[in-house]
Amino acid sequence: MTQISVAFTGDVMLGRVVNEYINRYGPKYPWGDVLPIIKKADLSFINLECVITSHKQKSKMIKPFYFRADLKAIEVLKVAGIDYVSLANNHSLDFQEKGLLDCIELLDKSGIKHAGAGNNLKEASKPAILESKGVKFAVLSYADYPEEWKALETKGGINHTPITLDEKYFSQVRNSIKQARQQADFVIFSIHWGPNMRQYPTEEFIEFAHAVMDASVDIFHGHSAHVFQPIEIYKGKPIFYDCGDFIDDYAVDPELRNDYALLYFVVIDEGKKKIERIELLPCFIHSYKCQVNLAKEEIFQEIVNKVKELSKFFQTKVKLVKNKLVINL
Repeated sequence: MTQISVAFTGDVMLGRVVNEYINRYGPKYPWGDVLPIIKKADLSFINLECVITSHKQKSKMIKPFYFRADLKAIEVLKVAGIDYVSLANNHSLDFQEKGLLDCIELLDKSGIKHAGAGNNLKEASKPAILESKGVKFAVLSYADYPEEWKALETKGGINHTPITLDEKYFSQVRNSIKQARQQADFVIFSIHWGPNMRQYPTEEFIEFAHAVMDASVDIFHGHSAHVFQPIEIYKGKPIFYDCGDFIDDYAVDPELRNDYALLYFVVIDEGKKKIERIELLPCFIHSYKCQVNLAKEEIFQEIVNKVKELSKFFQTKVKLVKNKLVINL
């Protein structure tokens, strides 16, 4: 049986202090001992929580943080073999439309696929198409904020959608999924949504995710909360409501522990074109060192316990197999 291993992370933020460490120690540094593991994946998907640009003029939108990495930060993605980045998020226009378009051009030159932002609405809403072992994947990327940054027919920005089942808005999401389905064997829906530091999805978010899956999505890739949320297996397919953080320099909440991270793997039977299982690798973000590493000993056990506790929310069955958590579908 030939398998395809698809890796997912939450937010990868390469700006601020992380950018300084990249300049000092090189592109491999932020990945720590996770680097060879993520490189082994057949495909890898992240949310890029910054722009990579030399343009330094900030957005006119007043916000607490603006994330920008120097041009050489693209090597961080290349050295890890990252295949895809989501660009629909609340930092994609931190350095104006120019910064976003610079970043897109750099990704294109580097052969890294992306979705969720562009020079106009047509570009921003277009799915990325990836292939591994003859199996095609279409990825759609959305964000529910900031609405002010949404792409229009003649204006660059992000692919925005409100979290609602109102047909006025959701019909557009459904139609995009339908078009993506025609181009691929698997459809991935990636969305930057909801408030920070929320441990569980609300009923509104659950209903939205279910409707997305019912529209013919195979994998739901959520991010934004800075902490990982419960995983639901919905009609035999995974909903990652939030994948949390993965690389950053953020302050750590002592209770919610946004420095606890997971590296998600979706293992697919290539012949049957069916998801076999989910594998989760507990990781630890050394935020003051700006580096992620495999979790060990006490922290490893704390993350395992947290995942098992969260899993009760959807009655998801999780087993510990050696150094990883496994969900069989």
